[in-house]
Amino acid sequence: MRYRLTFIVGLAVGYVLGTRAGRERYEQLRKAARQVAQNPAVRNTAETAALQGRQFAGKAYHTVSTKVGDHMPDSVAHRVRSLRDRNINGTPEDDWGTSNT
Repeated sequence: MRYRLTFIVGLAVGYVLGTRAGRERYEQLRKAARQVAQNPAVRNTAETAALQGRQFAGKAYHTVSTKVGDHMPDSVAHRVRSLRDRNINGTPEDDWGTSNT
């Protein structure tokens, strides 16, 4: 109950402070966030992190698949193979069809 009360109080304080700041402050924050997101250093770092995440996920997939091996039911193994083979051209794409560009 204490955590709920803390959350509700925090929500109320945030709402009051947000309404006092008004639309002008919101637009300032949005503009600053957009400038940070468009910074080339930030974009390069985000792309590098995404690439490393894909590499680690691939290594984890390989490790798990070799350890699990034939212990999976055929239906699960077929689904995993179909997901792996879905990307035919070898480019790293996620579920939304975007790539690391």
